[in-house]
Amino acid sequence: MHIDSGGSGEPTLVLLHGLGANAGVWQNLLPLIEKHWPGRWMAPDLPGHGRSPAASTYSYGAHAAAVAEMVGQGKRVAIIGHSMGGVVGLMLAAEWFGMSVTHVLALGVKLRWSADDATRMASLTEAPVRWFDDRRAAVERYLRVSGLGGLVDLDSPIAAAGIQEESGRFRLAADPRTSSVGVPPIDDLMRAIKAPVHFAAGAADAMVSLDDMRRYDPLAQSIADAGHNTHVERPQKIWQVFELLMASAKATA
Repeated sequence: MHIDSGGSGEPTLVLLHGLGANAGVWQNLLPLIEKHWPGRWMAPDLPGHGRSPAASTYSYGAHAAAVAEMVGQGKRVAIIGHSMGGVVGLMLAAEWFGMSVTHVLALGVKLRWSADDATRMASLTEAPVRWFDDRRAAVERYLRVSGLGGLVDLDSPIAAAGIQEESGRFRLAADPRTSSVGVPPIDDLMRAIKAPVHFAAGAADAMVSLDDMRRYDPLAQSIADAGHNTHVERPQKIWQVFELLMASAKATA
């Protein structure tokens, strides 16, 4: 996998992006991490996303295994994951992959799925690759489907990582088959997790409500003036929530 990283030592902070996105979405949060996090941080492009190659199959477990291989065995790890990346973080926290996860902050994770939602998700895997003759059109499409439209500049590294050029034409970097991860097994994961988990989402996030999150986390937070991409829109607030999670877990211990 392609990996952005910085810092040194332990604990390691792992940043996991959502479906169709890439590690570039953490750019607004990185200045706070560089200033306050005491160890190393790592932000991969998950398989089939951004600058990482496609995989033969996609699942939450396969993504978790790839992240565990990236981090290495026996490392203490805290995780901030967005949407699909939040589910991958929860799977890693279930300790099925040899990682010692100390905290998970799951942002914008869709927790309630209807039959129509599942059908729609499955249909995305059959979508053909869409080609663009114009780079700007491809970037605009990427930002729109990733939920980043209006949040990042068209010439930014975040935007550039979301597209690929082949023979003078442009396409979104994400493999359409990444949608085959399907409906996440949230109930099973939450029963298996021992590490502290906190949920948060933007107040305007149409994918998840505060009531949905509080089924699993009584202290779940709704972030004002934010939609699905809270880490891009309100990085300072997200870092405050994460620090409170760590402080609360330390006090409980």
